[in-house]
Amino acid sequence: MILLKNVTKYYNTTNGKNYILKNVTMMLPRKNIGILGRNGAGKSTLLRMLGQIEFPTEGSIYSSCSFSWPLGLGGGFIPNMSAKDNVKFVCRVHNKNEEETRQIVKDVREFCEIGEYFDMPMRTYSSGMKSRVGFGLSLSFDFDYLLIDESLSVGDTRFKDKAKEALENKVNKCNVLMVSHSESMLKSMCDIGLLVHEGQLFYFDDIEDALKEYRKIIKKAA
Repeated sequence: MILLKNVTKYYNTTNGKNYILKNVTMMLPRKNIGILGRNGAGKSTLLRMLGQIEFPTEGSIYSSCSFSWPLGLGGGFIPNMSAKDNVKFVCRVHNKNEEETRQIVKDVREFCEIGEYFDMPMRTYSSGMKSRVGFGLSLSFDFDYLLIDESLSVGDTRFKDKAKEALENKVNKCNVLMVSHSESMLKSMCDIGLLVHEGQLFYFDDIEDALKEYRKIIKKAA
């Protein structure tokens, strides 16, 4: 369960406050949640707030669940360290023993398929390479929720299929919070929908209903 209580989020701009949410109170059940909205509506910001990575300007978000780092963004790594050393660092943070760490390093190396770059500083990586490492690392840990931000948008078709299969297997053991422009992905992965629009958050018990409303908004804006 995730509880939003009087949540407001905005950014100060040269044109004044840009609101993502305005005084939203809502309780979200522990289900697979798809997040929709127009470009710039604040979908990724909402994802990070629900995952307790970013915080509201006002109000609070409560949850006893554990959350992954956002798959697909490729951030949060120490750039002067290699992927191997970053993975080891995360393992230490999560209190993994030496044997567990060795296995996770092996699994991430095999999954991300970046060859010798795995032992090179991550500042030399493309954004796609960072995303692959982050994706593989998240799959190696157990969370209540996986945070997914267009994570299958990198790599060739074969890697996308591989990532999708790995993600589907992982979702059998946890829930997802997903931002995606792919209707097929949202339909296959998510049960309920959240629509971010003009500072408000709309809840739908069925992801199909959320997609219908989203299409209406897009049509009006065209």
